[in-house]
Amino acid sequence: MKNSVTVYSTLTGRICAGCNHPINECICKQKSDKTVGDGIIRISVERKGRKGKTVTLLKGFDLTTQELHDLASSLKKLCGAGGSANVNEILIQGDHLELLLTYLTKQGFTCKKSGG
Repeated sequence: MKNSVTVYSTLTGRICAGCNHPINECICKQKSDKTVGDGIIRISVERKGRKGKTVTLLKGFDLTTQELHDLASSLKKLCGAGGSANVNEILIQGDHLELLLTYLTKQGFTCKKSGG
């Protein structure tokens, strides 16, 4: 198995095939989880698949892992709600679309509403 490439590690999760780093720390910019590449943060409110709970989903961030977690923390404090940060997306519990849209626009991000 000379040509084998590690694609998953139990310690770090998915591994980038290009640079052999964890996906969220990829240095070759071949992020397979990145769905939006135009620099626009898309904000949507979802209920589907969450047992009726409403969440605000923000996608399209091009930030490092630490910057994403810091931003998620400040957004959760702003909304007074829980949430999480994953690769290039932040999830905030509850419907906070307008509040987050206004706040992120003032912070210099290009944002737009997404979905219904």
